[in-house]
Amino acid sequence: MDLTGQLLIAMPGMGDPRFDHSVIFICTHNADGAMGLIVNKLASTLKLTDVLERLSSVDMEDKSGLGVHIGGPVETERGFVLHSPEYRSVMQTLDVSDDFAMTATLDILEDIARGKGPEHAMLMLGYAGWGAHQLENEIAQNGWLTCKATPEIVFDAHNDRKWSAALSSLGIDPLGLSATAGHA
Repeated sequence: MDLTGQLLIAMPGMGDPRFDHSVIFICTHNADGAMGLIVNKLASTLKLTDVLERLSSVDMEDKSGLGVHIGGPVETERGFVLHSPEYRSVMQTLDVSDDFAMTATLDILEDIARGKGPEHAMLMLGYAGWGAHQLENEIAQNGWLTCKATPEIVFDAHNDRKWSAALSSLGIDPLGLSATAGHA
């Protein structure tokens, strides 16, 4: 099972409050584990300008107004930009799927602030990570559902609606979900 480019949808009652109602975009998934970014939890007090002030010696005005998301509980000072694939960093961009790319270098932040970045972008601090077979075990224990990642869910839906939008893409009504799992 390769979940790269898919969304994880946290199930009610999964037991970890850090991931309550989270939608996570999986950037990479292989035999060694998985890495993803929470796409629906905004860090309400941070903006791109705050991050640039800490990281860049270049003084610039942010034309984007881009907010900062909580990407996950691992390495919370490390930044990642999930974006549309037409943008290419001069340093390094990871192609995740036909619709998504990820860049973790300072140049993308500066380009976004100048109005020269990708058409769609989300800045995250931190990430979610799993060791070998850990994510598969959590899915088997009903901790997560998976669905296709679409730009409409990831970039266009409001953060408060992404969880229900992801569930709806599977034909699931969020009101019908139970916090207790059953196994046949």
